Amino acid sequence: MRFTLSLCLTFFVVSLAIAPRATARTQETGFLDHTLSLHGATYKYQVYLPENWSRKQKWPIILFLHGAGERGNDGLLQTDVGLPRAIRENRSRFPAIVVLPQCPAGHQWTQLKMEEMAMAALAAATKTFKGDPKRTYLTGLSMGGSGSWDIAARNPGKFAAVVPICGRIVPSQDPINNFSDLAEDAYPDNPKSYADVAQKIGKTPVWIFHGGSDDTVPVDGSRKMNDALKAAGGNVRYTEYPGVGHNSWDKAYAEPELMPWLLSKSL
Repeated sequence: MRFTLSLCLTFFVVSLAIAPRATARTQETGFLDHTLSLHGATYKYQVYLPENWSRKQKWPIILFLHGAGERGNDGLLQTDVGLPRAIRENRSRFPAIVVLPQCPAGHQWTQLKMEEMAMAALAAATKTFKGDPKRTYLTGLSMGGSGSWDIAARNPGKFAAVVPICGRIVPSQDPINNFSDLAEDAYPDNPKSYADVAQKIGKTPVWIFHGGSDDTVPVDGSRKMNDALKAAGGNVRYTEYPGVGHNSWDKAYAEPELMPWLLSKSL
């Protein structure tokens, strides 16, 4: 009787010792809440981990920049549109870590402090979740498409591939009027601007998407960037959807070839 009781107690103590270790090894996946402190400000962002994520390997990692409609400070709106929506529809298509920072209301991704925040979120997720620096990718839509162009140009050699969707390098007049830092760095709408951006991006593979009937961000800017990258000897693909308006991102992120193309690129 005493032997049996002693054996049960021993088993109970050993079980308690093992349980925390087993729990510690279990990493939650899906869309995870994170925060980032930078220059005295706190930003909420999301990190998506695929269901089979583990620490046993390095993972491809994608920085996604949302559009103007998802700005805020709740850390959630940016998961409703574009790439995160496509992930929810078919997670098996996206075997990668995805970093989803959120631009605060009243700001633009092309502001340097917002770009710094997005890159800091990418760096933190890369370190925490074993992102692969050689398979780091950048994509964004609308305001985020413009941010993708700017971040890619400012960080040559950082990304293995870039996917700007309905973005532009020449800002509209409203942001220039509202932000002095944008006015200082804004590209004028002339051939030299497109050539300069193409030169900075260099040989980084780029796949551009735009709707042919976009009346929010004119498609002409994407056509000019496509031509400039080709003229500079860049590695560029261009997809324009005839008759499609501003929302070209649903079709773009649903493209069967997009993720195989993206994940095939490595520095």
